[in-house]
Amino acid sequence: MRIMGIDPGTNRMGYGVLEVRGNSLSCIVMGDIELGRLPDAYAKLHHIFERVSALIEEYAPDEVALESPFFGENVQSMLKLGRAQGVAMAAALHKEVPVFEYAPRRIKQSVTGAGGAAKEQVAAMLKSMLGIEYNPKRLDATDGLAVALCHYFVAASPLSAAPGPAKSRRKSSGSTWEEFVARNPEREVKTKK
Repeated sequence: MRIMGIDPGTNRMGYGVLEVRGNSLSCIVMGDIELGRLPDAYAKLHHIFERVSALIEEYAPDEVALESPFFGENVQSMLKLGRAQGVAMAAALHKEVPVFEYAPRRIKQSVTGAGGAAKEQVAAMLKSMLGIEYNPKRLDATDGLAVALCHYFVAASPLSAAPGPAKSRRKSSGSTWEEFVARNPEREVKTKK
């Protein structure tokens, strides 16, 4: 199985492809899409769509995970970031690849154990876990790979709560809480009134 992770951006968009073989994980590729020199926002969006589409064709991921925009005080920045994320999402959906989203804190928490971890901490943990080399001045690529790793951890968890298409996967595997309680009535917890 291959998972592509994308860290949306308006000047640089990071990506990484993680390959899963049993319990073995490896980084197939990671990099970033340079957008800063393009003439306007529309040219950036067009370039994002083309590059993400090309990466999906080249590396054939089974699923794409994206970092969702964080809420900040600068509404214009949030809008631009949301557009970049939406275009990357549309490129994956156009190629009929399932898409999942994760909050920035959840990604950092799943990779480092701390939701407020710095980009450098995320990169160092990826180096330790996957043996990757990275450029400390270009951490968007490691952020993209971290999104893929977060999705792997969430999807592999028996208590998976991945937003998006994973819901249908959980339902088919019979791992919802209601199904567990129905299969195990003797384990029902009684509450005092």
